[in-house]
Amino acid sequence: MIKDILRDSKIIAIVGLSPNPTKDSNMVARYLQNNGYKLVPIYPSEDEILGCKVYRNISDALRENDIDIIVVFRKSEVALNIAKEVIDNINYSTNLKAFWLQLGIINDDIKDLLKPYDIYFVQDKCIKIEHQLLLD
Repeated sequence: MIKDILRDSKIIAIVGLSPNPTKDSNMVARYLQNNGYKLVPIYPSEDEILGCKVYRNISDALRENDIDIIVVFRKSEVALNIAKEVIDNINYSTNLKAFWLQLGIINDDIKDLLKPYDIYFVQDKCIKIEHQLLLD
């Protein structure tokens, strides 16, 4: 399933995408961008990261972009609130396939929350590593 999602997706929102090139979120985003994905950064204070317009929250990003995957680089308790925000704005995104918690982030409540919306849930996995294993 992960392979299909990665292969069929084009637009990835990254919540917590740091402008700092030494941070994991930035390194993962650069990898994804270099592999043909359009990035939609979500970050509280920048206007542009990796040449892409930055959004302050996932709601605004969903209203302006048809996002395929949402990748979260935030603590698990914050990730639950992000998932709730996604559900509140679900009618803006017709292509949303997956909600992805990066390596080390676990929150089983999110899986239950997303299940009725047919959004695939991934947790505690690095999207870059999975892409390298499955598609490189």
